[in-house]
Amino acid sequence: MENLIENFSAHIQEAIIIGEKATLSQKERQFKNVLITGMGGSGIGGAIASEIASIESPIPFSISKGYSVPQFVNTETLVIVSSYSGGTEETISAMKKAQEKGAKIVCITSGGEIEKIAKENNIDHIIIPGGMPPRAALGYSLVQMFFIFNYFGLIKDSFKDELLAGVSMLNTEKENIKQEAKKIAEKLYGTLPVIYAPYGSEGVAVRFKQQLNENAKMLCWYGVVPEMNHNELVGWAGGNEHIAVIIFRNQSDYLRISKRIDISKEVISKYTPNITEIYSKGNSLIERALYHIHLGDFISLYLANMKEVDVTDIKVIEYLKASLAEIKD
Repeated sequence: MENLIENFSAHIQEAIIIGEKATLSQKERQFKNVLITGMGGSGIGGAIASEIASIESPIPFSISKGYSVPQFVNTETLVIVSSYSGGTEETISAMKKAQEKGAKIVCITSGGEIEKIAKENNIDHIIIPGGMPPRAALGYSLVQMFFIFNYFGLIKDSFKDELLAGVSMLNTEKENIKQEAKKIAEKLYGTLPVIYAPYGSEGVAVRFKQQLNENAKMLCWYGVVPEMNHNELVGWAGGNEHIAVIIFRNQSDYLRISKRIDISKEVISKYTPNITEIYSKGNSLIERALYHIHLGDFISLYLANMKEVDVTDIKVIEYLKASLAEIKD
């Protein structure tokens, strides 16, 4: 896992080449909405990419995290199916239901049943390298999302330059990122982490939560500002010093959201002194997201090492899948 995290920027570079070579069918129709379906490490790329793309996309994005698709899905919907293994049962089910509704489908996968269905039905698909835990393949799936958005006219061509700038920034900052990650991991060790992020960066917060869950085997939760100001902030009356707070921030955050975070931090500091703010680096939304993702991945790795747990162990998920396989619909 350490090598996979180390190679995040290299994955992005390779993914750009894959995206440039991908062959998608002709743009035969105009879409009114986009649905992205995918679970866990396979689906988080869609959440992050759609948040960034929504700033300029003329049509809305929705995320599906189940066996079905919303009623609005029809022939004017672009459905992006993301399953790294190609065998995610929820995503396969959602894909089939999208087919029944006549939606335009594009798949991102390394193979499996998703690739088989795509080939048999002449459905567009982009194949990314296999053999990794899905969460470690984020660089590949995330980049393909941007290429698909761009192909269908939802975002400008500048995304590619921003990705390359992000690669350069990550390579330049790698040692600094690792050193900061070690310091933050030491602050989070033995605590219950709470992750906060500004509106527009929810996907980054979810990614960090997932990495703490799977890599470090830690429970945690996340919230988004300003929404958490309307409920969760009151709940901090029950907080204590065993809770550690991590706040993802950007210099470009909307002023009133930034002020809300400052005030929230003041309130929370009455209950725990363990508050860490992580400011991103980079000149674009893509670069800043990549910075936070990479730093968060290293934090989860160092926490796993401190706890002496197996980063790759997901036996409980494998048990769940095996148990479900015995159930006949």
